[in-house]
Amino acid sequence: MKKFLVMAALAIGSFANAQKGTILVGGNIGYTSEKSEYRFTESKTNEFSFSPKVGYQFHENWTVGGEFTVASSKSGFTGDEQKRNAFKAGAFVRYSVPLSQTFSVFADMGAGFQNAKVKNYDNGSLDSKSKADGLYLGVTPALFINIKKGFGLNFSIGGLGYETLSYDNNGPDVNSFYFNFGQTFNIGISKNF
Repeated sequence: MKKFLVMAALAIGSFANAQKGTILVGGNIGYTSEKSEYRFTESKTNEFSFSPKVGYQFHENWTVGGEFTVASSKSGFTGDEQKRNAFKAGAFVRYSVPLSQTFSVFADMGAGFQNAKVKNYDNGSLDSKSKADGLYLGVTPALFINIKKGFGLNFSIGGLGYETLSYDNNGPDVNSFYFNFGQTFNIGISKNF
């Protein structure tokens, strides 16, 4: 038993050391769906997102780099619809803990700039357009499965964060805090070079 524990510790240590000084390239594809009813009218929201990132692993457990996200959503009640396109660009820091040669858990903290373009439709015709700029801050815990030589899959089911958006033409200023564990699902791939 003692030999097994020593071998397991060496395996975990060798996995962590093999990643130090490498470049991380990865990305996630996300999907969010929400359905609600109000006074016998159903509202539905669907959002797709793509989030690539590139970073440098300067320590066994720490990676720092840049990220951006492109997202598109569609929501509304019957007859009224809203289409939204969003873009985020910023930096992230990742803390990773290897559990074995195959599995690691990590948490990404990202912050940066964001903007959104929104189009509102009333019975199929364009009713209004607006644009917004703001900032974001978020923390996302995830699981990494090493498939082969630093190439693997990332899985997350939400996170928490804070966002601001200031709309043009005297539009509203929006500040939102979110805690969406279990409401979103992200899957991605990453590779350390």
